[in-house]
Amino acid sequence: MFIVSLGVLILGAHIASAFRDTSPFFLYSTSSLFQSGNQHILSAVSLQKSIESQLRACPSDSYVLVSQPGASTEGYTNANPVPHMRAKLSGSEEKIRSRIVVDAVHGNIDVQSMSTLLQEKCGAAPMRIDASTGSFVIDDEARPRVITLDFPPLPKWPGEESRLLEHDAFLASVIDYLPGSEYTVVYTTDPSSSSHHSVAAEPETYEMDTNFGAPIHMELKRDLSNHRRATSNVTLPDAPLFERYQFFSPGIFMGLVVTSVLFSILYVAISGVSSVQVSYAAFDKEMGPAAQKKQQ
Repeated sequence: MFIVSLGVLILGAHIASAFRDTSPFFLYSTSSLFQSGNQHILSAVSLQKSIESQLRACPSDSYVLVSQPGASTEGYTNANPVPHMRAKLSGSEEKIRSRIVVDAVHGNIDVQSMSTLLQEKCGAAPMRIDASTGSFVIDDEARPRVITLDFPPLPKWPGEESRLLEHDAFLASVIDYLPGSEYTVVYTTDPSSSSHHSVAAEPETYEMDTNFGAPIHMELKRDLSNHRRATSNVTLPDAPLFERYQFFSPGIFMGLVVTSVLFSILYVAISGVSSVQVSYAAFDKEMGPAAQKKQQ
C-alpha cells in the first residue's frame, strides 16, 4: 500500500539521493485505482506489476503514459518546476481520486508493456506524441485511447528547471484536450540519461576475426621505447635560458635564508669582539713601590 502525500516527497528527497540509478515516479487518475499515498523506495518490477493489475480493469477512457529521461528526484523538489502536476498530486483538485508518488524507483518501468496491456485488455487505440515537435493531435472518436508522450532528455542544471516547467505545461495541455472526463496519467522517469550523475560507460565489445580453433602463436616483446627515450639525448627547444631551466627552488630559498641568519650572527659576534677597547698598559706588570706593597 502507498501511504502519505506529495508533500512528503520534499522531506524524503535526501533519502532518495543516497541511492544511485533511481528516479521518481508519479501517477494520478480521476478513477479510484489505489489508496493515495507515497512510498520512498520501490523496485520498478514490483511497481509495474501493481499498476498493471489495476489497469486490467480498464478504469479510464484515456491513458497518458509519460516518459521523461534524464530525471532525478532533486529536479522535482527544487523551487516549483512542475506546478500543474504538483496541483494534481497535492489534493487541491477534487476530481483526482488516486495519487501515487514514489521518491526513488530502482530500475526502469516498461511503458511499452503498459501500452500493449491496455490495447489488448481494454481495446485502447494507441497514439504517440513527441514533445520535441511542440504539437500534438488527439483523435476525438477513438475511445478508449492510450497516449504515449515522450519528452526529450533534461539538460544540465540550472537549465533543468526551465525545461521541466515547459514539459509540465505541455502535459497540462494534453490533459486539457482529452475528450471525456476519466483519465489516468502514468509519469515515468529514467535516470540513465541524467547529466547530474556520472555513470561509467559500459565497455565496448570487439569482435575478433581470429580462428580460435587453430593454435595461436604470439611473440611477447618488452616495450623498450620509454627506456630509449629516457636515456637518449634530448634537444631542448629554442627558448630563453630562464624558461628552460629552474634556477630557484624551495630548497635553495631555505638555504639562502639560513645562510643569511648565520652570517648575521657571525657579523654581530665579530663586531662585538672588535668593539672591545683595552689599553696596552692594562697588561703591563707594575714594578713600582705600590706593586711591592701589594706583594707584602
